[in-house]
Amino acid sequence: MSVFRADVLKGRVALVTGGGTGICKGIARNFSQYGANVVITSRKLENLEKAAEEIEAAGGKCVPVQADVRKPEEVERAVAVALERFGKLDTVVNGAAGNFLCPASQLSYNAFRTVMEIDTIGTFNVTKAAFEALSKAGAEGQDPLVLNITATLHYVGTPLQAHVMAAKAGIDALMKNLAVEWGPLGIRVNNIAPGPIGDTEGMMRLAPGDLAQKMAANIPLRRFGTIQEIADMAVFLASPAARYISGAIMIVDGAQWLATQPFEM
Repeated sequence: MSVFRADVLKGRVALVTGGGTGICKGIARNFSQYGANVVITSRKLENLEKAAEEIEAAGGKCVPVQADVRKPEEVERAVAVALERFGKLDTVVNGAAGNFLCPASQLSYNAFRTVMEIDTIGTFNVTKAAFEALSKAGAEGQDPLVLNITATLHYVGTPLQAHVMAAKAGIDALMKNLAVEWGPLGIRVNNIAPGPIGDTEGMMRLAPGDLAQKMAANIPLRRFGTIQEIADMAVFLASPAARYISGAIMIVDGAQWLATQPFEM
């Protein structure tokens, strides 16, 4: 049973990066379920087309656009497609990301730079490309929203994740700046910080088998989160119930970061 009204996002148009798989596919699907039109992007067209087919088969409207968030001209094209197909753009979800485990001492210069470019610079590229459309939506009282998907890794010292911690901390800082600078234009900017989400390919890769069970045992709620739970938080932040929430980091991790245990290397 849904906690949201069936048409709570009716009339919204959302651009979701990383929308072909995982958490952001779930957000795109959820947005569509509640009435929004969505444009999804990632580097892999095959994933995008499959996700778009699933969303449209469920009765939604979804346009896949192949785009690399590291390339401003490609994200500008994705914004242009949203405006052409749906006439406006009032919601941006920045979810494109890269992650892998690696000790900082063995992390290559290129690997660190790549994660920073995808996560932090990519978030800036997409948000800047959408600024004009978001400003117009704000002027028309449409409650425009920028929603970034981050993490809780950088709230503590998380080994093997220096690159991701730096990238996500940068997104948190960018969010705070934009919430202040763009607030007078009616643009809200918020972050969702998921903890371990069990039904994602990334978590299956980073925490296989027994390791996943050990990690879950250290979470106060004693389980991993789900894509649906993150997608529901995204719907809440895009809904009228959150019209006065901006500059916030919504932690959805079962209190995991508060209970992080010392790590022995």
